[in-house]
Amino acid sequence: WTITTMGQNMRTVDGNVTTMDRSLSWDFDHLSANYDGLPLKWRIYFALLIIQYIYYPMLAIVGVPVNLLTIGIMCRRKCGLSNCVTRYLVAMAAADLLVIIFDLILRHIPIVYLEQLNSLRSIPVCNIHAVLLFAATDCSVWFTVTFTFDRFVAICCQKLKSKYCTEKTAAVVLGTVTVLSCLKNITWYFIFTGRYSKVNMPWFCSVTDGIRFSRVWITIELFRHILTPFAPFVVILFLNAFTVRHILVSSRARSRLRAHSIGEIRRDPEMQSRRKSIILLLVISANFILLWAVFMVVSIWSQLYNLGDRSVIPPMFLLQVGYMLQLLSCCTNTAIYAVPQAQFREQLKNVFKYPFTQIGKFIQ
Repeated sequence: WTITTMGQNMRTVDGNVTTMDRSLSWDFDHLSANYDGLPLKWRIYFALLIIQYIYYPMLAIVGVPVNLLTIGIMCRRKCGLSNCVTRYLVAMAAADLLVIIFDLILRHIPIVYLEQLNSLRSIPVCNIHAVLLFAATDCSVWFTVTFTFDRFVAICCQKLKSKYCTEKTAAVVLGTVTVLSCLKNITWYFIFTGRYSKVNMPWFCSVTDGIRFSRVWITIELFRHILTPFAPFVVILFLNAFTVRHILVSSRARSRLRAHSIGEIRRDPEMQSRRKSIILLLVISANFILLWAVFMVVSIWSQLYNLGDRSVIPPMFLLQVGYMLQLLSCCTNTAIYAVPQAQFREQLKNVFKYPFTQIGKFIQ
C-alpha cells in the first residue's frame, strides 16, 4: 500500500507494515482529506497516530514523577506492608520507570516527533538501547510474576511462608530475574545494528534483510513474545485462581469455627489482612493482563503471519493500541497501591502537603 501526498512518502515494509515520514500536520491533513476514501482500519490508524502526539508526552509527564513518588514512599516503609512485599513493589515501580525512560521517552516519543527529534535517532546506539529496553520490559513483567508467586506462597503455603516470604529471599529472586533478563536480551546487541529504523514497530532498530526475513529471526521474535508476556499471563492466571480458591475455602472454614467458638461472627483481623493482600494482588495482576493483552495477541499474530499463516493479516492499528496500553500499565501502579492501602494514601497526602507545610513554617 503506497501513497504519496503533500510531498510526504508512505511505503510498505515487509509486505504489510506501513511506515511514513511523520508530522502532525501531515497525519491530520491526510486523514481529513482522504477520510471518505479510507477503509475504517486506516481511519482508526491515522486517528491513533494523531492522538499519540499528545498521549505519549502526557504519559511521560505523569509516569516519571508517579513512579519516583511510589519508590520514595515505599522506601520509607511506613505503609503497613511487610518488608518482603515492599521490596517487590519498589522493584516493580523501578522497572516501570526504566520502561518509561527507555521505551516511551527514548523510543516512542522520538518516533512520533520525528521531525523535531530526528537528530536523536541518528546516534548509532540502537542495539544498546534495545538490550536495555527489552531487559527492563522483561524485569517489569517477571517482577509481577514473582510478586504473584510470593503472595501465593504467603496465603496458600503456610509451612513454606516463613522460609520463602522474607526480604532476603525477595532480594535474591529479584536479583536473579534481573540478571537472567539482561543475559537473555544481550543477543539483541549482535542481531540489531546501531542504526534506528525510525519506525514504530517491534524492530525499531535496523537489521539486514537476510535477518529480518529469515525464519530463524521470526522464530526468535515469536519465542520472545511467548516468553514475555504470554508465559507470565498463564502463570499469573493459574496462581491467582489457586490463591482465590484457597482464600474462599479458608474464609468459610474460619468463619464457621469463630461462629461456634465465640457464638457470633466478629471482625477478624487475620481475614481482613488476607482480604487486603488479595485485593492488591488481583488488581495488580488484572492491570497487567488487561493492558498487555492487545500487544501480546498482535505480536504473536504478526509472527505467525510472517511464518506463513496468511489467513488473516493483523490490522495495523491494533499494534498501536497495544503499545499505548502497554505503556499505560507502567503508570497505573501508584493508583493501584492507593486503592486498598490507607497508609499509602496517607503518605501520599503528606508528600503533597510537605511543600505547603515548609512554606507555612518559613512565613511564621
